[in-house]
Amino acid sequence: MADNLYSTFLLATKNVFELMLDLADITDKPVDDINTEGMYDISIGVTGDLQGEVIYCFPYDTSINIVKIMSGMEIDTVDDFVVSAVSEIANIISGNVLTMLSEDDIKCDIQPPKPYDRKNDSGSEKYSVHTASNIETSAGHIYIDIRLNPAK
Repeated sequence: MADNLYSTFLLATKNVFELMLDLADITDKPVDDINTEGMYDISIGVTGDLQGEVIYCFPYDTSINIVKIMSGMEIDTVDDFVVSAVSEIANIISGNVLTMLSEDDIKCDIQPPKPYDRKNDSGSEKYSVHTASNIETSAGHIYIDIRLNPAK
């Protein structure tokens, strides 16, 4: 299941980045550890047949580059506008993933994006699907940290 979820998240990310940002130069590589210094982390909760969360880690430079592409505005700092825009990107990717999974009869809903603070992550919770990826584009890279369990 982990490979299927990883592939689905990668495909949804590629689709959203191509459609919304006109970025087609997307590569990925799985990672074991994420250093989130200088990043804005967004958590999207997942409920239904799968439960847990997906954490999107946007480096500040990448966030600014993405919002420049989306808005056509000159932006130089991560402010509320940038946070809102990258949170919506994470929300759209997650929604696309769940739409794709529904085609395989996996029914889930997402919760609204919220800031994620890794300092409060004890790391004690175990997930049957826990995989992370570094997604590279010409606008910069993002990390996606998938943490899900089948519903009980």
